[in-house]
Amino acid sequence: MGQPLLSVDTLRAMEVEAAKSLAPGTLMQRAGAAAARRITQRIGAPPKAAAIVCGPGNNGGDGYVCALELARRGHHVECFALGAPATEDARNAAAAWRQSGGAVRETIDSARAFDVVVDAMFGIGLQRPLEGRFAAACDWFNAQRTAVRVALDVPSALDADRGSWVGGKAGVNVDLTITFLGAKPCLFTGVGCDAAGEVVIESLGVEPPDTSMTLLDPHDFQAICRPRARDSHKGTYGNVGVLGGGRGMIGAPLLAARAALRLGAGRVFVQCLGAPELQYDAIQPELMFRPLATIDRLDALVVGCGLGTDDDAHATLQAAFGRPCPVVFDADALNLLAQHAALLGALKQRKAPSVLTPHPLEAARLLGVAPAEIQADRIGSARRLARETGATVILKGAGSVIASPDASVWVNPTGGPALATPGSGDVLGGMIASLIAQSPSVLQAMLAAVWLHGAAADHTNGDVGLVAGEIAARAVACLVDLRKRASV
Repeated sequence: MGQPLLSVDTLRAMEVEAAKSLAPGTLMQRAGAAAARRITQRIGAPPKAAAIVCGPGNNGGDGYVCALELARRGHHVECFALGAPATEDARNAAAAWRQSGGAVRETIDSARAFDVVVDAMFGIGLQRPLEGRFAAACDWFNAQRTAVRVALDVPSALDADRGSWVGGKAGVNVDLTITFLGAKPCLFTGVGCDAAGEVVIESLGVEPPDTSMTLLDPHDFQAICRPRARDSHKGTYGNVGVLGGGRGMIGAPLLAARAALRLGAGRVFVQCLGAPELQYDAIQPELMFRPLATIDRLDALVVGCGLGTDDDAHATLQAAFGRPCPVVFDADALNLLAQHAALLGALKQRKAPSVLTPHPLEAARLLGVAPAEIQADRIGSARRLARETGATVILKGAGSVIASPDASVWVNPTGGPALATPGSGDVLGGMIASLIAQSPSVLQAMLAAVWLHGAAADHTNGDVGLVAGEIAARAVACLVDLRKRASV
């Protein structure tokens, strides 16, 4: 299984439980020491100049312990206190820092240059936007471009459960987040993907509980990672249908179909509504073009890529509900569902698995809210859409969220801005359908497709220059690598 993602409520319960068997302040001591070790690894051998901005709570206490440990390693450390320590553990940590000879200043010296600056203001504890001296400290912190910027636990002002800024007001951005006890959802989705930088997890010797949220990892789709049997043939790997391509949009289903074929589907059938005369793809001549109503057996269907929203598209989507196989609803299929309550009702009545792949705007239309509300709580929005439709939802974007109707959630850590290119969503739809057709587990197929789609972008040399038609081949290279490792 991938890394469990821990909500604030779960983390608080873990702290209470750990306190029953540990001496007071133990977790804070472990957190500060772990942070100092990680920071030293990042900035190199002493002496280096470090500034630690400490808030009034236990996150500030972590900062004082970190300061003491860095000083013991030979670094020059200054602590800036934004308020008196408000918890017993934080007061003890601050006192230990002062007793060692460490200085605590109330005002940040903006003229000083530091090798590393550490955000220990709030962690997971903030409930309102940064204001006053905390907002000023945030601005100073973000301006330290020549220093290594580090956050302890969570960058201040980042909503730990949602991956959005508390109150919509931007907070601290860092190069490295050292997070304690376990991974937090906010570090891997939404604005947290940029705010958190590199994330390292320090468990502090506490075992995390099982949760309904997971950071997606190849261990979550082990069945897909198993090498194929040599005694197999194209019939072993399923029939995929691709339905879309309204007038002027036939490239979308072709991208999906080519991706389905590249990911290993046995046969791929395509129907383009806007080009019924199309019988041949010169780039991928293996594809077969025909009305999908004439195909008796489909193991997976993707509908919506460039489909359009006219009457023909509406009728086509209605027909897709009757297929007894898993169906991936993408692009214009989602727009039609949002526009027509009867179609949404038909979706809820389907017996076979349904997969929805909205980007935030499409999810907003389906839920009848503003896109900003989706991005303010990506996990909650995906869960709500899955619950209301009975489908598994893949909410695309930075840190794609996969939510099943039973409220289980996976957050995908792969991918990046290179995927922000026309057609990349069509490719994902084809990949999902292809792996579903080949796998006994629809869920594992979906998880694998999302992870591989992102991994394809991770294997580029930058954040731009990847076009949709290149994604599937790169994803296959990642899958082959996983299968080689699985066979060792």
